Amino acid sequence: MESNPLVTVITPTYNRADFLPEAIDGVLAQTFGDFELIVVDDGSTDNSSEILADYEAKDSRVRIFRQENQGQSVARNRALAEARGEYICFLDSDNYWPPEKLQQQVALFDEHPEVDVIYGDTITIDENGVELTRHNMTRYSGHIAKWMLRDNCVSMNTAMARRKCFDDMGGMSGQRRVADDYDLWLKFSAQFQFLYVPEFWAYYRVMDDQISSDKTARFASNEAIIHDFRRSYPDAVSEEEFNAGFAVFYVRKARYLAAVGRKKEAFRELYKALRHRPFGKVVWRGVAAVTLR
Repeated sequence: MESNPLVTVITPTYNRADFLPEAIDGVLAQTFGDFELIVVDDGSTDNSSEILADYEAKDSRVRIFRQENQGQSVARNRALAEARGEYICFLDSDNYWPPEKLQQQVALFDEHPEVDVIYGDTITIDENGVELTRHNMTRYSGHIAKWMLRDNCVSMNTAMARRKCFDDMGGMSGQRRVADDYDLWLKFSAQFQFLYVPEFWAYYRVMDDQISSDKTARFASNEAIIHDFRRSYPDAVSEEEFNAGFAVFYVRKARYLAAVGRKKEAFRELYKALRHRPFGKVVWRGVAAVTLR
């Protein structure tokens, strides 16, 4: 009987037939070959099923599962239930990887047995695959919960995590349509150690119809997620670090609302920030920025 693969790659997909071959080809072209690719077709109505059937027939490492449309959290959890690898990766079906991604990360896990999640940077591309930017947000290593409260610094499509993380803490919560990746990594940050490596490990495609493109909905979900996290993991960071993280989050939200012309709502968010950290410099800089906009 064949041994289990070292790495499981999980790809949920829904009506992404135009981009699905590029995503799968990028996995199959990896310089590290000891993996399985689990694709969960979340009720696609385009010709994704025909594309997936062809790949499954050509390469035994490709495993296809189909379900009625239930959202990417359910699809990812379905794949996690089927996964056999020691390491878990996620790749959205409209993105793709450079060929050395898996090999580099597996080698880093060998070098850093104390690390549970390894992640990196993305190259942002448009719908046609044209590079837009290589600029990335600030990312962190170690026990990163205090930074994660401020914003999600972990790129889902670049991350590789030990299977034990999911065994110990579960998979996607499935509670929200938006920001299930933030929910997962924030939860993991309460217990596990992260390693950020400044390598470009994914091409990230931006399109108008992406779930993550709705920033208002994402802020609302993120706010609920950080409140849930504080209730569920009160000892993850100190009280001061919780308050600092919440304050920075509300300042970010206020700046966004002011930028889209919703200044009255922005001041309400600044009031929340002041309640968490009334003397914080970042809060008062936010007040000044929103007032002067």
